Amino acid sequence: MVKGTSRRVIVVDSPDPKLFEQAIFIVKNEAFAKEGVTSQQVLGEACRIAQGYAARQTARTPVWKRVPWWGWVAAGAALAAAAIAMVIWLM
Repeated sequence: MVKGTSRRVIVVDSPDPKLFEQAIFIVKNEAFAKEGVTSQQVLGEACRIAQGYAARQTARTPVWKRVPWWGWVAAGAALAAAAIAMVIWLM
């Protein structure tokens, strides 16, 4: 809720449109009062934050989906060979 005061707003287009359309940042009034802080720096920081958020929100694919089918076949064959070798060794 904004009361009768004016605010500076930065609207950043989404780096990943699957998650959100835009990010809206409400800039503190003191942000530009500091020495050496430019509007380009504030805009750059807003873009960096939006990109970082989008990068953290992307879901990682589970391990079992990242391993190709032939990897599972090879792992099963190795496990079967180890089991057979163990049985032969115990005899």
